[in-house]
Amino acid sequence: MTLGTEVEKTRPHQSEGDVNFSPRRKEWAAKNIDSTTAALLKRDANAFLHQSVSSPCLNSIKSAEGAYIIDGQGRRYLDFHGNNVHHIGYGHPRLKAAIAKQMDDLSFAPRRFACEPAVELAEKLAEISPGDLSKVLFATGGSDAIEMAMKVARAKTGRFKTISFWDAFHGAGFGASSIGGEQLFRGQAIGPLLPGTEHVAPYACYRCPYGFEVDANGQPNQQVCKTTCANMIRYVLEKEGNVAAVIAEPARAVPYTPPPGFWKMVREACNDAGALLIFDEIPTGLGKTGRLFACDHDDVTPDILVMGKALGGGILPIAATLCRPELDVLGDYAIGHYTHEKNPVTTRAALTTIEIIEDEGLVENAATVGAFALERMQDMKDKYSLIGDVRGRGFLLGLELVTDRDSKEPAKDEAEEILYRAFDAGLSFKTTMGNVLTLTPSLITTKEQMDFALDVLEDAIRIVSSR
Repeated sequence: MTLGTEVEKTRPHQSEGDVNFSPRRKEWAAKNIDSTTAALLKRDANAFLHQSVSSPCLNSIKSAEGAYIIDGQGRRYLDFHGNNVHHIGYGHPRLKAAIAKQMDDLSFAPRRFACEPAVELAEKLAEISPGDLSKVLFATGGSDAIEMAMKVARAKTGRFKTISFWDAFHGAGFGASSIGGEQLFRGQAIGPLLPGTEHVAPYACYRCPYGFEVDANGQPNQQVCKTTCANMIRYVLEKEGNVAAVIAEPARAVPYTPPPGFWKMVREACNDAGALLIFDEIPTGLGKTGRLFACDHDDVTPDILVMGKALGGGILPIAATLCRPELDVLGDYAIGHYTHEKNPVTTRAALTTIEIIEDEGLVENAATVGAFALERMQDMKDKYSLIGDVRGRGFLLGLELVTDRDSKEPAKDEAEEILYRAFDAGLSFKTTMGNVLTLTPSLITTKEQMDFALDVLEDAIRIVSSR
């Protein structure tokens, strides 16, 4: 057996993003990347450590404004990717003005001093979050915020084990990678991860890991499946014992939305087992699903809620771990104590971002335009057998492509071709799991912009389907 074959066998499954090395990508680059951008991409490749998903870079970016990005060649793309940070659009004037003023007023706060913006933000998060979540810590990234949540759960319960989902993403730190379920972040070369981080199959009705079928609308027959995915969490909680927390995305960014009643069943199972429930709302919080938080759809309040990404308005990095008051149990220890934990500039950015979302009615816009998008995507599915499933909420949307609806064979090559055709037409998005066209537009996206995006996708799907 050759070394090349062994290396190939150890490569992780595709999950988080697009294929960085493929003939189609090289062909697209040859037609669309000019010499100036090519030189920058070469410098980038030489300067940075290489890693999956983000290297080599696809293109260069020159500017970003509102719902659009402009590449190094001056081409304009409606951005339906944005790493889920661009809820209020890129470079919002009100946010930039607030940041500039805060930098003039107070640019940094040493950790031993309280500052007004940080306290205001903490109070605002307590006000808008579900239930009695009201005690907060800030970090500069979601991965750190997740790991703070893990520390609190361990301290409160006196336990160290966790249950999370395969295929989930919770961050790149050792703790976050341990509870995450993507091979990209759990590679053999990294070495042993945290002990006690148990995993179960995720809720994924269209591709149910337990083998149950869905109807033509992608909905499970709950009289048959009996929400086995939720019952398995109860089963593992009981069999494993000593579990500190169940940690999960209330809506998976693939995307997948949970079957009806799923989270209520999990909440009850956690209560019965004495385990905490931690929701990772880093990509889905602050309105992405058409509610302020994805868990609001299911009327379930976690013990700890983690948010990030869009919290900094697409300009500055900030994340938050929000807990119930009774979880304030680590006063004699340092949970995070990050240098920029209460940075007045990043906290002002977050506070202003929330105010913009509220004042401009962006959650309501995501719900309204997202419902329109889902209806039109369903019409597309009725016309093209290449589309096996349509799913999502608000502005967390997905079209899963298959070569055959009966076998559900993933149409990965077709998805990649559609991706590059969309780039050529002025639309940017990403694929997940190789065959899911994943659309996560900014919350400022209008119905007209959504129509444009879906026109682009439908044109590409029609061309690819006609072969």
